[in-house]
Amino acid sequence: MHDINHLKEKIKEILDSQKLSVLATQTNKGSYGSLMAYAATSDLKKLLFATTRATRKYANLLAHADVAMIIDTRTNQVADFADAVAITVLGEAEEVAAHERKEFLNIYLEKHLYLKEFVESQNCALFKLKVKKYIMVNKFQNVQELYVSE
Repeated sequence: MHDINHLKEKIKEILDSQKLSVLATQTNKGSYGSLMAYAATSDLKKLLFATTRATRKYANLLAHADVAMIIDTRTNQVADFADAVAITVLGEAEEVAAHERKEFLNIYLEKHLYLKEFVESQNCALFKLKVKKYIMVNKFQNVQELYVSE
C-alpha cells in the first residue's frame, strides 16, 4: 500500500508541476498528436483540457473517445536521459457537460488563468479525460502502473 501511495504522490507532484502535455487522438486514418495545456483533479481521476470546436483534435475526440496523454519532466538537457520522468495517461475523453462546466472550469483556470479568454469563448470546448491508468517511466526501464477507478 505504501508503494501505491508513493506512486500517487509522485504522479500528483508531476501533474501539478508541469503545464503542457501531448494529447494523442486517433482517426480511421491514423494517430494525431497535439500539444495541450491540462489540469488534473485532486483525486487524479480526471485531466482537463480545452480545444476549439473547429480543430482536427475536436473531430477526432468526437469520433474516438479513447486517448493517451503524455506528461513529462524533460528539460531538453542530456541529464534527461537519466533524470526525466514520463507519464502516459490512458482513458476516455468527453466534453464537459453544462451542469459540471463551472466546477471543472475553475480547476482548469486555477492552473491556467492566462487562458481564461480562450477557454471561456463560445468556440471552445472543455474536455475531461476520465483516467483508466497512469504509466510512469523513469530511468528508461523503471515502469510503474496505477489503475484508477471511478
